[in-house]
Amino acid sequence: MQTLSTATVVLMLLAPVVQAQEASSERYTLEKSEGGFVRLDRQTGAMALCKEADGSLTCRMAADERAAYDADLARLEKRVEALEAKLGSDTALKSDDLPSDAEIDRSIGIMERFMRAFFGLVQEFRAEEEQETPQRT
Repeated sequence: MQTLSTATVVLMLLAPVVQAQEASSERYTLEKSEGGFVRLDRQTGAMALCKEADGSLTCRMAADERAAYDADLARLEKRVEALEAKLGSDTALKSDDLPSDAEIDRSIGIMERFMRAFFGLVQEFRAEEEQETPQRT
C-alpha cells in the first residue's frame, strides 16, 4: 500500500515536470534509476540525481558538475569584486567634480536661448501656415 501511495505522489510530482518539459521543448528528461531518478538537461548535457523523500523530488548535481559549478561561481565572484572595486574608485564624487554655480547659470542661459529660438521658429511656421491657408467664410 505504501508503494502505491509513493508511486501516486511521484506521479503527481512528475505531472508538472512533464508539462514543463512540453512547454520548454522537452529540454529535460527523467529516467528511473536504482536510487531514484536521473534528470538530463538536453541543452547543456548536465545531469542531476533526484530522490523522492517525504513526497517531494529533490535533485542534486553530479559531483563533477558541482566542481565545475563551484569553480565558475568562484571566478564570477572574483570578477564582481574587481568590478565593484573599480566602480567604487572611479565614481567617488569629490566636491570639485561638481559644476560651479557660474557653470550651471551659463548652461541654463544657453538652454534658454535655444528654447526661445526654437519656439520663435514654431511661431513663424504657424504664422506662415495661417497666411497660406485660405480663410473660409
